[in-house]
Order: sequence, then structure tokens, then C-alpha cells
Amino acid sequence: MHQTRQESLTAFPIPRKGTKYLARASDSLSSAVPVLIAVRDILHLARNAHEVKKMINDKMLKVNGRVVKDYHESIKLFNLLEADKTYKLILLPTKKFSFEETKDNDVRLCKVVGRKTLPKNTVQLNLHDGSNVLTKEKIAIGDSVFLDFSGKIKRHIALEKGKDGFIISGKYAGNEGKIESVNDKLVKIKLKEKETAVTIPGSEVIAG
Repeated sequence: MHQTRQESLTAFPIPRKGTKYLARASDSLSSAVPVLIAVRDILHLARNAHEVKKMINDKMLKVNGRVVKDYHESIKLFNLLEADKTYKLILLPTKKFSFEETKDNDVRLCKVVGRKTLPKNTVQLNLHDGSNVLTKEKIAIGDSVFLDFSGKIKRHIALEKGKDGFIISGKYAGNEGKIESVNDKLVKIKLKEKETAVTIPGSEVIAG
């Protein structure tokens, strides 16, 4: 499971020249960072794949509280990587992935991208990182939730006026700001860095 360096995501903050092949994420190829690239090339916690494998064998690495078993495992946006410290995968305004140290080391932010009604008034929420969670709360598609490592919802954030918003895809990906309005499927958000407001599809914004 490898890809050529030229085939890798431009969001990877790595040189475009170097070894021909790179590790490939186990899933979500267009929006995930494999553990090997995260630990070796972004965080620089290891010098080579052999050292990353040793960290895995020693159970030093976890993603969202789960012990990593393969360095191809995917880390999705806002997922938590535990190594020497706990890091959250973020997207910069340059559209490059990065990791920032976080003190919220047992909950992760997820966007609700789908929902399905089940028996006994239970709803299954489908989240942006491919995970699912069951709830009886009234949570709409487009809203956000904070999940702990057991999959329990700790906090619900509606996609609405006045909330902070982070743009996860499209032309303005990596920018954040304050949501000014939500009209049907469009969100108007005043960008923090640019001091301007843009209107984009709600699917591109995560409330946090």
C-alpha cells in the first residue's frame, strides 16, 4: 500500500522531491494522513519507517484512543493522535495538513454528514471521519458533536448564526471565522484572517 510522491496529496506538508514512494492511507485517501507520514514527516518523532514500526510494536501510538496496529492507518481531520503528547490533525489556510498539540485529549470534533432513523426513536449519525454514533438527541445534518473515545456524545453544536465555523473543503478550506447566517444549505461566514464574509455550501463548514 504505497503511492508515488507525485501522487500524494498536496495537503501533505512534505517536499515534492525525495524518495519515490510514500505510505498510502488505509482509507479516505483524499482526506487522511497515514500514521507513518504523520509521525515521521510531519511531527518528526521518528527518523524512518523502522522507528515508527517499533513505536507501534511498543504500543506508543494511538488514534482516537485506539492503539495503532499498522502505519498505514488513516488519521482524519480533527482526529487525535497520541504519541509523546496528544495532537489534533488540522488544516491550515495554506491548505496543508498540520498537527497541533491539544489539551482536549479525550474528545474529538466531528461533523454530522448523514443520519438514519432506527427503531425505538434511535438515530444513527454518520460523521465526517467515517465513524457512526447512536443517539436519541435531536441533531441535524450539518451540526457538530464532540465524541469521547467510547463513542459517547459529550457536546452538540448546531450549525447556526453566532457559532464559530471552520471551512473544511473548497476554495477557502483551512480558514475559520464567525457564522453570520445559515440559509437553506448555504452558510455566510466572516473569515477571521481576511476580515471579509463569504457564502459557501454548508457541507464545507464545521461548527466548533
